[in-house]
Amino acid sequence: MRPGPPTRRILPMKEIFFRLAASGLVPRRLFAPELPASRPPIPSDRAVELEIVSHCWRYSHLLVYQLSSLVLHPPERTSVTMTVFYTPEDESTAALLDFIGGHEVRNVRWSWQALEPTRLFRRSLGRNLAARATEADWIWFADCDLVFHEGAMDEAGRALRDRQDLLVFPRSHRITELLEPDHPLLTAGREAPALRELDTTSGLSTDIRQRAVGALQIARGDVARAAGYCGTIDFYQRPVPSWRRTHDDRVFRWLLGTQGAAVDIPGLYRIRHRTKGRKAGRSR
Repeated sequence: MRPGPPTRRILPMKEIFFRLAASGLVPRRLFAPELPASRPPIPSDRAVELEIVSHCWRYSHLLVYQLSSLVLHPPERTSVTMTVFYTPEDESTAALLDFIGGHEVRNVRWSWQALEPTRLFRRSLGRNLAARATEADWIWFADCDLVFHEGAMDEAGRALRDRQDLLVFPRSHRITELLEPDHPLLTAGREAPALRELDTTSGLSTDIRQRAVGALQIARGDVARAAGYCGTIDFYQRPVPSWRRTHDDRVFRWLLGTQGAAVDIPGLYRIRHRTKGRKAGRSR
């Protein structure tokens, strides 16, 4: 028997509605949260406080490079909280977090947040929890394939200190080529937990962005506490049985009424990979 065509997930009507709404077809005021106009300046004698939020489902071979980068290149003038949402049944990620959590790093605080798989699979749900609870000056909604190399966190603190924007994003970052599953970088990441350094000397190109998308969304802390992450829309806070593609960043920008402002953060890298681990196993 010849295999039939691949099945496609039928989008719920609410998802279609909000994707159209984010295109400008629905008045933003119907869902927009009440946002603070400005915040007091950060005292010059205090480090900028930045929270980074990542989700990990079967991507520990990428997450290891992100977390290792904070251990190997700790910030000197920025205070970082590294928050990771995961599920304990993802044993490789749980083992990695246990290993990394054993490292005390100056100016870095680890925060591991366990969720049930159905709550983890809706990324906006975890991001909303972090946004509402953050005590930081800025919160960076990242992905676990983002790597903060030497100086990146201090450059981020410098770029963010005096800004009043609701939302900013890195103007550019360096990306790897599209890696196959058997690439040495990925196979090394699948080995027993260890500190892994990303090779930044070859095989990289520059990616330039025009708006805050995906892992490149950095919101002001007081704005995050007031708005959450798509926090006024119940649809984006519901558990789901499988991993959802992340169109929620468009809705987030729509709710804030901005595409974000570009800032320069040298030392930022992203690992591009062909096989999507989040589609394996239970999330299929």
